Amino acid sequence: MSDNRKWLPPMHALTAFEAAVRHGGFSRAGEEIGLTQSAVSRQIAQLEDMLQTPLFDRIGRRVRLNDVGRAYAEDLLPALDRIRRATARASARPTQTALRIATLPSFGMRWLAPRLPQLTARHPDLVIDFAARSQPFDFGHEDFDAAVHFGVPQEWPGVAMDFLFREEAVPVCAPHWLAAHPLRTPADLLHVPLLSQSSRRDAWPRWLAAAGVDAAGLAPGPAFEHFLMLAQASAAGAGVALIPSFLIRPELEAGTLVIPFARPMSTEQGYYLVYPPEALAGPLAQFRDWMLDQARSA
Repeated sequence: MSDNRKWLPPMHALTAFEAAVRHGGFSRAGEEIGLTQSAVSRQIAQLEDMLQTPLFDRIGRRVRLNDVGRAYAEDLLPALDRIRRATARASARPTQTALRIATLPSFGMRWLAPRLPQLTARHPDLVIDFAARSQPFDFGHEDFDAAVHFGVPQEWPGVAMDFLFREEAVPVCAPHWLAAHPLRTPADLLHVPLLSQSSRRDAWPRWLAAAGVDAAGLAPGPAFEHFLMLAQASAAGAGVALIPSFLIRPELEAGTLVIPFARPMSTEQGYYLVYPPEALAGPLAQFRDWMLDQARSA
């Protein structure tokens, strides 16, 4: 056996070790990779035998990553992620210019989708598959080339981020609802149903505070996972919603939603295009440049 082969552990042992590190034990690791707990234990033992040192401390029926295992994982896991990404890029795709992009659902429907004809005109050979994702994920374990993220850079470490734009959220309601529930000042909102997006339940208290209204004791109203669900509920007369204006331009132009108070609210959060730093080349670079151009002209 050559020296190079000597220091290359079996991939199945490395896979078991990585899963055990991420899950903090052998049982859940086995569930993920399709092995029994004892089979994972044997794979780890094979790796420890090769290294001639334990990687986990056995405490009764529990295991805990030790200092050697922790140091090994810090070096090994990024390398395995790079192998996954390299394999995904090299694997067969429908075309050599195909990309998979994860996007926030409402952003994809209202900002990306209407602009796709311009992307096709600029890069007719570029094929994009879009999928909905609302939370940061590990590019090493998901087959995506890039994603659209809303928040702050610190929320998604280890990726490259290109700032796209910030949003302005505005209060909106149905015109027939407003006729039946006149709103003369922002303080009147304390006495009507306030609809929220489920991940931004603090939006109404912040908007009211900016409008000079004491929102202490404000009762939470109905919440919806996606902004377009929120817009539909408000247009149906369920109450007043706080929604980024760029997501509801069709409803505002059609008059199915109106703005009772012209007080837009912005935050330090923004929309970003995120991707593994080493992946920026070819089709992804073309898509990135187009996204940045669109964001600048929006």
